[in-house]
Amino acid sequence: MNFRRAVRDFVLLWLALPIIAFASPWAPDRPVDSLKARWAQPPSQFLEVEGMQVHVRDEGPRDDPMPIVLVHGTSASLHTWDGWVDALKSRHRVVRMDLPGFGLTGPAPDGDYTMPRYARFVVAVMDKLAIRQAVVGGNSLGGAVAWKTAVDYPDRVSKLVLVDAAGYPFKSESVPLGFRLARLPFMAPLMRNLLPRGMIESSVRSVYGDPARVTPELVDRYYEITLREGNRQALVERFKVVQTEDFSAQIPQIKQPTLILWGALDRLVPPSNAALFERDIAGSRSQVFDGLGHVPQEEDAARTVVPVQAFLGD
Repeated sequence: MNFRRAVRDFVLLWLALPIIAFASPWAPDRPVDSLKARWAQPPSQFLEVEGMQVHVRDEGPRDDPMPIVLVHGTSASLHTWDGWVDALKSRHRVVRMDLPGFGLTGPAPDGDYTMPRYARFVVAVMDKLAIRQAVVGGNSLGGAVAWKTAVDYPDRVSKLVLVDAAGYPFKSESVPLGFRLARLPFMAPLMRNLLPRGMIESSVRSVYGDPARVTPELVDRYYEITLREGNRQALVERFKVVQTEDFSAQIPQIKQPTLILWGALDRLVPPSNAALFERDIAGSRSQVFDGLGHVPQEEDAARTVVPVQAFLGD
């Protein structure tokens, strides 16, 4: 198996090199301050948490008894929740943040991108904002962070919303090219200074059920935020951890009411995993959305937020 993986990686490298060498503009890391004007407009704020300036948006009524904390996925940012927040913030306090290693928050000072660290980070943000308990939702990596937070800090999580969540070992039908290259450590020095915008577009289109929904503005966001200083190296470090982490045996420990949402056309984390979560989390319920992919909350916010509102009792 290791030999086959090495051959696959070698072939991938030689397929990617012409694209990187000839189609890629010079794209070195960008300082976070150069990105704030476009991607940190109000109500964005930066909070000191665990030695980082964490990009946070905190919206809705502060006296809400059921605040919501939303956690994005790999190489995404808090912007992935824009549509849901627009629908929820009139009745709920909704907090979202860029995880360490992603978005405008950037790399963790200690280089720790393990799941327990991410769960601890979510609680640290809640502490900073004086939120004792919240509904915690997450997509992809963020879904795994959400349920790991519920396991490690059960008194801090009142309910869970899992959206195409990571958690079980699986084999993807399609892994975005950017993710595959980030898993090759010897590519890191090159990728730190060269980044084809077309590769980012291809990666985003691959996680949408309907690639026609991917706009130039959406690609701009993913592309420019990927260039945030330290993010590309952090992604390499995160993928090193992914290969050794498996906390799936803890999933049956989850006791919080749980809503599981999935895109039927998710080719990254298979829709069959929704049934695994529903099997292992007592009392949970799931809903699968036809025509949507791995980031259904972003691809069709209006449709996917409806069961969330019902789950919250709105």
